[in-house]
Amino acid sequence: MLLSEQWVLVTGGARGLGAAITRALVREGASVVVNYRNSETSALALKDEFGDRVLPLRADVTDAAAVVRLFDKAQTRTGQPIVSVVNNALADFQFDGDARPKIDSIAWARFQQQLDGSLKGALNTIQTAVTGMRSRGFGRIVNVGTNLFQNPVVPYHDYTAAKAALLSLTRTAAHDLGPDGITVNMVSGGLLRTTDASAATPEFVFELIASSTPVRRVTTPEEFADAVLFFLSPWSRAVTGQNLIVDGGLVKG
Repeated sequence: MLLSEQWVLVTGGARGLGAAITRALVREGASVVVNYRNSETSALALKDEFGDRVLPLRADVTDAAAVVRLFDKAQTRTGQPIVSVVNNALADFQFDGDARPKIDSIAWARFQQQLDGSLKGALNTIQTAVTGMRSRGFGRIVNVGTNLFQNPVVPYHDYTAAKAALLSLTRTAAHDLGPDGITVNMVSGGLLRTTDASAATPEFVFELIASSTPVRRVTTPEEFADAVLFFLSPWSRAVTGQNLIVDGGLVKG
């Protein structure tokens, strides 16, 4: 299915990386269901900018019932089931290495918060989307990951563990859903310059990462978003269960 034929759900699609993904999709002809939890102003601004190509809908993706209502509203408004999902929503988190809790003091509640946001949220959208995807014989699921579990240059224990679990779900879901024409992949970035979550990162960290990459710069949200589009397009039709690292070559494999 061409991007121009798709309504794509982007969770957390109103700001930061999510907004960059939304803009990239609209640029390439897709229409976007912009899911948000608290960022109503940003979501409505995207609606004002792109008109009928954007449908803002509020839902907490960690709430399974709210996700069902989200999908029902989207289908009612668009006249078709959502067959493409980008699981981008991030539980409240800041990439600030100086403020992160260390392993000897971090509370389980922080792990639970990140697991709920990354893993439970993705599970809710996948389970809700599957019926519509099967009805069309087509589905594209893209989960947003991180390169930190391969290269924990800053050990964010809770965030990294949750994203590692999401990679596992990506691969097991790909196995289950492949026979239905549904692919499940992950795109993993490093630190992006700049999103709301990375705004607290000290400048020297950006400089350190840039100097360690072959391209000598930090990846932007827009560059990351372009890689997400590959997994939603016909060009990736034979690719599933994969994790594409988009970080300027910092991490290999």
